[in-house]
Amino acid sequence: MSTEQPVVTTTTAPGQNIKWSYMDHWTMRSPSGWVTPQHGVQYADRFYKQLAGIGFQGVDPFEFRLLAQSELFGSAKKAEEFARDRGIERFVNMFVAFYDDRTHLAETHDALLKNFENKVRMYDGITLDSYIVMPVSRYWLVEPVTDDKIKTMAEGWNRVGKMLKSHGIKLSCHHEFYCALHSKEEIDTFYAHADPEYVGLFIDTAQHEIVGIDSTDLYLQYADRVTGFHFKDTHHVDTVDDYKTPPDPERAASTTDRWFWEMGTAEGLVDFPKLMQALKDKNYTGWLTVEHDKADIGGANYAESTARSKWYIDNVLSPIYS
Repeated sequence: MSTEQPVVTTTTAPGQNIKWSYMDHWTMRSPSGWVTPQHGVQYADRFYKQLAGIGFQGVDPFEFRLLAQSELFGSAKKAEEFARDRGIERFVNMFVAFYDDRTHLAETHDALLKNFENKVRMYDGITLDSYIVMPVSRYWLVEPVTDDKIKTMAEGWNRVGKMLKSHGIKLSCHHEFYCALHSKEEIDTFYAHADPEYVGLFIDTAQHEIVGIDSTDLYLQYADRVTGFHFKDTHHVDTVDDYKTPPDPERAASTTDRWFWEMGTAEGLVDFPKLMQALKDKNYTGWLTVEHDKADIGGANYAESTARSKWYIDNVLSPIYS
C-alpha cells in the first residue's frame, strides 16, 4: 500500500507560547516483532501520523535514529520532509550519541571538538535548535568526582559550545541521574565554570527528581541558560546510591526496574503544574519536549504513554500556560 500523503501545513495559533515536541524512543509491533519507526517507511508513516494526530508539533530524534532515517530516506533533510508531510513541523533538538564522553580528561577535548565539527557538516540539511549531550560519562567510570575534574569538563564543552554557536546551534547539557554531574553541588560547580554564552542546561524533570532536585527550583536558578526540557515523571528517589551501579543504573538498579513514567500517574513525584506556572512567570516561549524512557517495561507501550501525556498536557498544563 502506498504511503504517499498530501502535504499538511501546521500552524501556530496566535498568542501561543508553547509548542510540544516528542523525544523518539518509540517502538511498535511488526510481523518480525517490536521495531522502531526507522525499521521501514510504513512504520515511520504510522509514527508521525500518530504524533501529529494527537497534537505534537515537533520531534526530537536520537542521533542514531536520525542516522537510520537518513539511510531509509536518503538524507536527514528528506527524513524531516517525510515527517513534515505527515503533520510534524520539524525536528527540534537532537540527542547526540557518538562522542568520547570522558570529558574529565583534557586529552580528549581536541577529538571531541573535531567530532562535533563533523556532526555539523553531517546534519547541515536540517535546522536543529540544539545538540543535547550527557556532558560526562557514568558516575562509576569517573569517581571520585572532584572540582578539578568538573572544571576540565566545562573547559571542553566551552570549546564545543563556542563552535556550535557559530553555526547557530545551541549546546544543551542533560544530566542523567547516573551521570558524573548529577548532584546539585556538582551541577552548580559545572555551570560556574561553563560559559553561559556557549553551554546551556537542558532540564530532564525525572532525572533531577531521582537525585532529589526540584526541577522548578533548578529552572528558576538557571532560567537564563535553560535551553529546553524533557517532561517525564518518576516514582522513585535514589536513596541507596543506585546511580553508581555498573554497567547501567537504568537497567541494573537494586530498587526498581522502571525509573521513568509518563506525566499524570498517581505515583508521580514531579510537580508539573508548579513548573508550568514558573515557565509562565518567566515568560518562557518555544518548545517543550515529552520523553518516555523504556515505556514498554511491564507490558505498557509507547502509544499509550504518549496519548496519556498529551491528555495531561491538554487538560492540566495548557490551561496554566499554553
